[in-house]
Amino acid sequence: GTCYQQAKQVLHAAVPERLQGRERETGMLRQFLLEHVLGRRPGSLYVSGAPGTGKTACLSRVLLDCKDKLAGSRTVVLNCMALGSPHSVFPALAQQLGLPVATGRERVRSLEKHLTAQGPMVLLVLDELDQLESKGQDVLYTLFEWPQLPGSRLVLVGLANALDLTDRSLARLGAHLAGKPRLLHFPPYTKEQLTLILQERLGQVAGDPVLDSAALQFCARKVSAVSGDARKALDVCRRAVEVVELEVRGQTLLKPLPRGES
Repeated sequence: GTCYQQAKQVLHAAVPERLQGRERETGMLRQFLLEHVLGRRPGSLYVSGAPGTGKTACLSRVLLDCKDKLAGSRTVVLNCMALGSPHSVFPALAQQLGLPVATGRERVRSLEKHLTAQGPMVLLVLDELDQLESKGQDVLYTLFEWPQLPGSRLVLVGLANALDLTDRSLARLGAHLAGKPRLLHFPPYTKEQLTLILQERLGQVAGDPVLDSAALQFCARKVSAVSGDARKALDVCRRAVEVVELEVRGQTLLKPLPRGES
């Protein structure tokens, strides 16, 4: 395709080979997973950060990179936004684990029995975890207490936007310190980090740069001042490329034909 199509393609919010500005967080995620899943140590991790700060992208990258190492365990990834209600997480998890359908308390008991029986470690990733907040927070308490059960083989990783979800909604877990999840916060991207992300993406397009360096820095400065959301920066640049592409097409169509042909 044209350089514009290539530019639009690289500016999509797909998971890249390397996440600029998130080396520390990626390293901590990898260390936690290998330490707990390979070390057969049940535990929980709460990952917080505003939208577009790279939480899901980093975890997806680590899961891809560690696929072979984690092959001996069972990985279940659920997006809680897709669930009808907070309690729907239990049948969704049971289905992923191949357990028979049960109802009410029996469903939770069946899952607990499965997760404390002999077998491979289970890595449960819950994206958009704040969707599981409910009256009394019984769903969140149940999930975060599972890794503390005797003989548990569950490693739980929850991702959400709110920094204080565990302090606000899971205060009881702090009573016994072992039950409190480890925390990992993703701060908003800085202007420098956003500039590097945009430069690295557009550097994959052959030929002259489609957007010049000053434009990328301007975009990075504006987005970092408002939200530090990398997806927003990618969207703005993709829209700019579309505008340029339309202008170039318009100029090409209006060009006079050679030798006065109509």
